[in-house]
Amino acid sequence: MSKSPVAAVFAAALLLAAASLSAQAADDVTAKADTCNACHGQNGQPADPKTTPIIWGQQSNYLYKELHDFHSGDRPSAVMAPVVKDISLDDLRKLADYFAAKSWPTATHPASAAAPPEGIAMCKACHGQNFEGGAPAPRLAGLSYEYLVTQMRNFADGERTNNLDMPGFMRALSDSQRDAMAHYLAGL
Repeated sequence: MSKSPVAAVFAAALLLAAASLSAQAADDVTAKADTCNACHGQNGQPADPKTTPIIWGQQSNYLYKELHDFHSGDRPSAVMAPVVKDISLDDLRKLADYFAAKSWPTATHPASAAAPPEGIAMCKACHGQNFEGGAPAPRLAGLSYEYLVTQMRNFADGERTNNLDMPGFMRALSDSQRDAMAHYLAGL
């Protein structure tokens, strides 16, 4: 059974339209990602790693959860909430997938030779044996000391509450234990 020339042209037009829409969707995500790159870095290295995390190569489910929580207000942020408030949840998912597909940036500091601090073994259950993350927990290895210790303190102090387990875990640790963990993780 052969197709008529009109059917063949129609089928080709549908394929071109689908390819065009797919390219437009990819361009739309790329355009939104450019906004993220202003702070999180064009090359995956944040402009200010002390206050801004690496998102290139981070876990997609974790990125989506955080974007969702900034969007809903479950994780308040004077910076992130206005950036994501008008982005649909579907587009937030696409952004999470986009950044998760990137490679984690090459470390700009030498790896630490420090021994693992006391208590850090409990973190491996969620964050992975090498602290490179896994569903649903984020990668911690290689984030800046300042960012890590601030987030740990925020969980311990109840300022960050968008995770059910972390506040209790962080409250059970002393300031010096959290400090040692943040130094260790930053050096990985």
